[in-house]
Amino acid sequence: MEWETVIGLEVHVQLSTATKIFSGSSTAFGAAPNSQASLVDLAMPGTLPVLNRAAVEKAVLFGLAINAEIGKRSVFERKNYFYPDLPKGYQTTQLEAPIVGRGDVEIQLEDGTRKTVRIHHAHLEEDAGKSLHEAFHDEQGRGMTGIDLNRAGTPLIEVVTEPDMRSPEEAVAFARKLHAIATTLGICDGDMSQGSMRFDVNVSVRPKGEEKLGTRTETKNLNSFRFMDAAIRQEIRRQIELIEDGGSVVQETRLFDGDTQTARSMRTKEDANDYRYFPCPDLLPVEVTDADIDRLRAQLPELPDARAERFMQQYALSGYDAGLLAADRHIADYFEAAAAAAGDAKLTANWVMGDVSARLNAENLDIRQAPLSATGLGQLIQRIKDGTISSKIAKQVFDACWQGEGSPDEVIDARGLKQVSDSGELEKVVDQIIADNADQVAAYQAAEGAKQKKMFGFFVGQAMKLTQGKANPQQINALLQEKLQ
Repeated sequence: MEWETVIGLEVHVQLSTATKIFSGSSTAFGAAPNSQASLVDLAMPGTLPVLNRAAVEKAVLFGLAINAEIGKRSVFERKNYFYPDLPKGYQTTQLEAPIVGRGDVEIQLEDGTRKTVRIHHAHLEEDAGKSLHEAFHDEQGRGMTGIDLNRAGTPLIEVVTEPDMRSPEEAVAFARKLHAIATTLGICDGDMSQGSMRFDVNVSVRPKGEEKLGTRTETKNLNSFRFMDAAIRQEIRRQIELIEDGGSVVQETRLFDGDTQTARSMRTKEDANDYRYFPCPDLLPVEVTDADIDRLRAQLPELPDARAERFMQQYALSGYDAGLLAADRHIADYFEAAAAAAGDAKLTANWVMGDVSARLNAENLDIRQAPLSATGLGQLIQRIKDGTISSKIAKQVFDACWQGEGSPDEVIDARGLKQVSDSGELEKVVDQIIADNADQVAAYQAAEGAKQKKMFGFFVGQAMKLTQGKANPQQINALLQEKLQ
């Protein structure tokens, strides 16, 4: 039987406000446990929440960026459940009247296919604290759980999609696009390792051609695109095998361990009525006026799709290259600064998407942490273009700059890497190669076609060996072709 996968996402986007959504407590990451949880965050008797205006404005900005309906009157409600890291015993959130209504996000797959993913809504809410299970044990060595409430009350928007995605590739493409939009807007720092963006993935399968949705499971708190892809693939396989073996899928919440690449059931899935939602008596409805919307719309930056389109027009980049570069605001900024310094956008794009990105991924760095600045990369590309160094030597210079040896010009001078372009000097090198390799010269001159072309590489290699890779490749090729006739 052929199966079709149906995927929907719920994405928790931590808003980059200085203080929490209902209190003046700091949201800074990395503080000592429980040092940033105020009496308001804990809902102590006699305290009242005060809504953070910046959180509302960031939510509206997101809504405008995805062409969504803006809730001009949104309401906060209490979602009641008990969990140790939820000190109030309820979460202040939105259900019936969210701040952001229906919208849409367009994604593009690697093969160029475009698709629109519908957004059901996005609502404002407060985050819970964090449970720490690994580091705590009692005197008998039994496991204990530590609770850090610093994150309790941090403002979030939860973005809920329609079940429009049909593959892990589409889900990851959507997640990347949402990450790009949020970071470009500046409403979230996008650092998934710190929990700034977390993905809950709803997956079900159904026979191909079937209209009715299958029973879904929700895998919670995925904090990397790679883990999301792996978790979805594993869950699809599990559900199909379960059904084909005569079993049935149970609606449940699951957890995925990215380190061990294993998933497990956490609890049966709750429905909305299990949470006993009711309007929060301590918070008035939020009113957003047309003037507020117009003011915020005027603050919208150049969004990823628009920036990609400009890159295609301004820099003559392909749609694929432009989309990759524009997907991350900081990478796009780095590229533009480097291209301006280099005077060659296409070569700069190749370096940013190639060597720079590879090194960042290998060392788990953000582009803002790159040891080689954008102007430094531009200088390196300039030295390739003006013939100071070859493309091959440029790789050595790049590595040295990345290791902190200085700017490209400083590395080139210190290591003596300037390309040999003196025609007289190169002619001596070629003459020496021909004199030292009489048998190879004779064989080359007797050969034809592809065989001769392959043998030509031997002489080029000898020239590079004699000059320690510093010979100008174009000049060496021309001299060898002339003298090997």
